[in-house]
Amino acid sequence: MKHLNVVALLFLLMLSSCATKGQTGAVGGAAGGALIGQAIGHSTGATLIGAAAGGLLGFIVGNEMDKSDRDRLNNTYEQGASNQRSSWVNPDSGNRYAVTPEPAYQDSSTRRVCRKAEIEATIDGRPERTYSTACRNERGQWELQQ
Repeated sequence: MKHLNVVALLFLLMLSSCATKGQTGAVGGAAGGALIGQAIGHSTGATLIGAAAGGLLGFIVGNEMDKSDRDRLNNTYEQGASNQRSSWVNPDSGNRYAVTPEPAYQDSSTRRVCRKAEIEATIDGRPERTYSTACRNERGQWELQQ
């Protein structure tokens, strides 16, 4: 089983070399999510759920969020009121985002401050919804977790 996971991961990485930023983000997110799902749940179901969630988040962030969108997302994690939606429209792409952060907490294993959030995005007219977690790194910046 472990050998199969490594082969699948290598195959996905090879596919990503000829993909767009969004496809690369989705593949990377799916691979990371699958590995985390397997590590946490130790089952095929957990692996598939991790892959799906990671793939969606990877696609949204990798493909559609430009620097200004990522800055807005970071600002929402930093200053957004808990359980209150922050939304914006990217003037260049027309993509819409709405982020609802939850209260900050300290991760017991990493001791880092983290926040979960619901991210709703309308990309090329298609609505997408995912849930993400971001934690502060050593420089105090928010980093999305896979």
